[in-house]
Amino acid sequence: MAFDSKDTAAFKGVWVFCEQREGQIMSTSYQLLSEGRKLANDLGVELCGVVLGSGVKEEYIKALGGYGADRVYNCDHPLLKDYTTDAYTKVICDLVEDKKPEIFLIGATNIGRDLGPRCAARLHTGLTADCTHLDVDVAKYKEFLKTTSTIDVDNTVFEENTNLKMTRPAFGGHLMATIICPRFRPQMSTVRPGVMQTQEFDQAHADKTVIEQVDVKLEAGDINVEIVEIVKAAKQMVDLIGADVVVSVGRGISKDPEKGIALAQELANALGGVLGSSRACVDAGWITADHQVGQTGKTVHPRIYVALGISGAIQHKAGMQDSECIIAVNKNADAPIFEVASYGIVGDLYKVTPMLTEAIKAAMAAK
Repeated sequence: MAFDSKDTAAFKGVWVFCEQREGQIMSTSYQLLSEGRKLANDLGVELCGVVLGSGVKEEYIKALGGYGADRVYNCDHPLLKDYTTDAYTKVICDLVEDKKPEIFLIGATNIGRDLGPRCAARLHTGLTADCTHLDVDVAKYKEFLKTTSTIDVDNTVFEENTNLKMTRPAFGGHLMATIICPRFRPQMSTVRPGVMQTQEFDQAHADKTVIEQVDVKLEAGDINVEIVEIVKAAKQMVDLIGADVVVSVGRGISKDPEKGIALAQELANALGGVLGSSRACVDAGWITADHQVGQTGKTVHPRIYVALGISGAIQHKAGMQDSECIIAVNKNADAPIFEVASYGIVGDLYKVTPMLTEAIKAAMAAK
């Protein structure tokens, strides 16, 4: 039977592209499987992981079941060892056309941002990029809206359906848009790394996971590029997503950005954390974009989040409000950041931050 993306009734199941590099499964894959597990449970369908590569260890593939996968399609072929758009697109589209999943999630990594649109175009379906929230259940979506929007949810009529509701920042992060793809399948989404919480590893589920070896039809002639050499650039990376402590600066450092950043970095060092920032600092050129926290930056879930001179606009709060402990320092007692703060200090960050740093150093020394 010919593949028809408009025949929505023929599609069933939730898939996750499990990205690997040099044989190592990327952490984004575990995040997406954990989210995909929720969607699959709501729909009452199977969750499948899809691995493309060459010689990826079986224990790594089996471990995907510990994060929710019922089945893993292992596409093993020498020409899949290193990522190329042509090879990965062909293999994935061949598999989608054969198995027909209803939902297909891809991490919004460098590879995912390249692969997702190409697959969607070839499969004649839609793609929502850089999503930060996913729902299929209308009741759960309405609960999500109650905490993130100004919509009068209780007095608004919602159509009952199981279309994937894909929410993403729009207009530079000033609005959140929810997009659906009701007429075509699969419903495809790239999901921002760090947004979805990884579930606890379940060994019992991993032991039950079915590994299905895919008969990959791929030839050198299918690939229009040749990888001659892979050169790795070594540079200092800011691991905001994996950090246990994040100290962020905001517009409040405007009178002396260099000093404000130095004070924040010193506090971060004392806490064993990393330096973050609001979008305002990045836009002003005070700090590089890899430090940015928020809807248009990185979503973080650290144990401690310190906000220095950050007012707490909704775009920034969306990226850090799930932190375990939030400490806010701001001169404005009415700043929105205090609404989500565990502890709030009303004061000048240039005076308060050195005091915090010294107190922490003293406490560390006492231990």
